[in-house]
Amino acid sequence: MGGWCALATAITLSAYPPIRLSAQTIDTVIVYNQNIFPEELVDEFGFVARAANALHIRTRASVIRRTLLVGPGEAYDSARVAESARALRALGVFRFVAIDTTSRGAQRALRVITADGWSTKPQFGFTTAGGDQTWEVGMVEENFLGFATTFVGIYRSTPDRRELELQYVSPHFLARHARLLLYYVNRSDGLRGAWRYGVPFYHTQARWSLTLEGDAADERVLIFRDGRIDTTLTRRGFRVGLRGGVALHTTNREYTRLWIAGQWRREDYAAEDAATIPRSVFGAVGAGVEWRRVRFRVLQQFNSYARQEDVNLSQNLRLGVWVAPRGWGYAPGRGGVGPEVQGQLSTVWRAGFAALRVSGNAIFGPLGLDSGRVRASVTVADQNLPRQTWILFAEGGVAERPRPGGEFDLWSERSGPRLFGAHEFTGTRMAWGTLENRVLVADEFGGLLGVGLAPFLDWGGAWYADQEPRYGGNLGLAVRLGPTRSVRAEATEIAVGYRFGEGWGSRRWAIAVRKGFLF
Repeated sequence: MGGWCALATAITLSAYPPIRLSAQTIDTVIVYNQNIFPEELVDEFGFVARAANALHIRTRASVIRRTLLVGPGEAYDSARVAESARALRALGVFRFVAIDTTSRGAQRALRVITADGWSTKPQFGFTTAGGDQTWEVGMVEENFLGFATTFVGIYRSTPDRRELELQYVSPHFLARHARLLLYYVNRSDGLRGAWRYGVPFYHTQARWSLTLEGDAADERVLIFRDGRIDTTLTRRGFRVGLRGGVALHTTNREYTRLWIAGQWRREDYAAEDAATIPRSVFGAVGAGVEWRRVRFRVLQQFNSYARQEDVNLSQNLRLGVWVAPRGWGYAPGRGGVGPEVQGQLSTVWRAGFAALRVSGNAIFGPLGLDSGRVRASVTVADQNLPRQTWILFAEGGVAERPRPGGEFDLWSERSGPRLFGAHEFTGTRMAWGTLENRVLVADEFGGLLGVGLAPFLDWGGAWYADQEPRYGGNLGLAVRLGPTRSVRAEATEIAVGYRFGEGWGSRRWAIAVRKGFLF
């Protein structure tokens, strides 16, 4: 992770020799949080380092302590400590997290070493693929005053519309583990907002959760077919939902939980030029169980550079059923019973893993299947070759009678063959895959930037049930660039390659500037 981290650890270790016995009781917690540039690297990077450290407000020790799942008076638990490290990384404000135990005389201390990332980020983004451009300007602050609170303000222009997005996220709003999300977007063709507040299952052994959420919209819905707008509708919606759960069985490595949820909503669609929009309200309740055996891998140079990444490889299964009675606002033949399922299976080996993920939901009414969606993917990753990450990914899905705008759209999802333009692959059937070799060139070029190369092969597409499958592919090379001192190091890629497949005209060679795939 760099010389600063080794030096910081060595200094702390020299003062407090490590203790690793799980039977030890923790007497105190020591928090050591580095700035963006550690002191031993400030002179090397000069003005940039000094300015960044001076302008940045470091994450407060109280935020770090509130996030920990172990504390004074409790027995050291290696599983709970590992989960605490994941929880700190999930805050999205650190580049590095390490937790160990130390001793000083008869006292046992939990030592937490973190390193902040640069959190105040002007946004000047540009993406192009297949001749379609998206650009944005704005400001993102992901660690406001050191409280791990996020403020977002971005103006964005896409091939479909212009929009102003505002967002606020707090991981500890009014209570230790209570999370608040506020979201608002003002578009050139409509408005949308959402909010969520509550206490989730914030760690493996959490006993309960309760969250209140909602959203509202008055917007235009675009439905695409063959890369062009096919239908335009007006949507008005409002939803309020309550979800919670209790743990039926829990250990530090697995759990079984009962969940229950309910919602009240309005969702109406009409032709864009309609004089009036109908008004209707619906209600539904759901319940089910979820089982999980926890397993994570901590990787580097996977999706980003110069930092640890937690990859969730847990074995899990979630089953549930929703009830939408006709008497709760549904038209004849539309209400019914809806099962849902989510699951993941995985296997690991030295420096590699494979994961299979599936999800599905449906509504069955008096006339049979009303609507439904099934999706499955497999990811295989291997880092056994030095400075290389091989990734094989494949995904497929089927949707029946999705709500307008709910069709598969690979461009909007930032997936699919990367050299094709906006909405080229849209429909109720979807399949695509990629083979990519991410080669590390420099983990911290100039102390600020990770650089890599990635030869790739993509293939896939999306289409409607009444169409023949529409596929396309591309073969090429991408330059991957990712900030290493930022709190998030999502890589941007400049991809050049050759497009193949039927029906794509004579423009075979293409270039795309976009965010890299996340696996």
